[in-house]
Amino acid sequence: MQLVGEQLIEAPSQRVWEALNDPDILAASLPGHQHLEKEADDRFLATVDVKVGPIGARMKGSVTLTDLNPPNSYTLVLQGNGGIAGSMKGNAKVRLDEVAGGTRISYNVDALVEGRMAQLGGPIIDATAKHFAGKFFTSFGEIVSGKKVVEPVPVPAPAPAAVGAPAAAPAGGFPIAWILALVIAAGCGFLFGHGPGPGDTLWAGLAIGMLLIVVAATAFEYGRRTATPVVMLDSGLLKRLLEARER
Repeated sequence: MQLVGEQLIEAPSQRVWEALNDPDILAASLPGHQHLEKEADDRFLATVDVKVGPIGARMKGSVTLTDLNPPNSYTLVLQGNGGIAGSMKGNAKVRLDEVAGGTRISYNVDALVEGRMAQLGGPIIDATAKHFAGKFFTSFGEIVSGKKVVEPVPVPAPAPAAVGAPAAAPAGGFPIAWILALVIAAGCGFLFGHGPGPGDTLWAGLAIGMLLIVVAATAFEYGRRTATPVVMLDSGLLKRLLEARER
C-alpha cells in the first residue's frame, strides 16, 4: 500500500508537533478509535475499528516514533493485527513545514497488508487508506486550530443505592440465627399443640416464653443486617394472646 499526501493545519509547527504526540488529541481524531494509550515517549498502543471494502475488523497494533527531529519530522513504524481479517506493517515518513497560514504536514506511507484484506486488491486498499487519512487530518486540524474541542471521556459513576432498600446480607449461606429460629419456632408449635393435661398451663407459659425469645432474636438479627429499625413486639397484642390462651 502506498499513500502520499499533505494537509494544511492552521497552527504553528510547534503546536502541531505537540498535538501529534498527545494521546487525547490523537484518540479524538482517529476514525474508529476504541482505545489509545501512550506506552512510552516514542510508542503508542492503539485499537481501532477498520473496514476495507466488505471486510470489517478490529485492529490492534502499535506505532513507534523513530528518526525524531522536533518539530520538523519523524518516521512512524506501524504494526497491526486484525485476526482472520488480516494484518498490516510498514512505516510512514512525516514532515512539518511552516507556511503562510499555518503548518503543512506531508506524509509518505509504505505498508504491507496481508490476509483477507489483501485479497481485495491494491486500488480498494489505497482508496480506503486515503479516506481514513482524510478523516483523521480533518478532525485533527479542527482540534489543533481550536475549531473543535476535545471532549473528555466520561467516567461512569457508581450507581446510587436505592432509597429505603435494605442492605444486602453478608455472603456465606443461610444465616445460623435463622436456622435456630426455625427450630425453636417448630418447638413452640409442638408445645402449643400439646394436648390438655395437668401441666397444660406450664407448657403454655414455656411455649409463649420461647416464642418471645425467637421474635426478639430474629428482629434484632434482621435489623442488624438491614440497618432498619428493630421490630418491637406490641404489648397489647401479647396480652390478648395470653388472655385467649387462658380461656
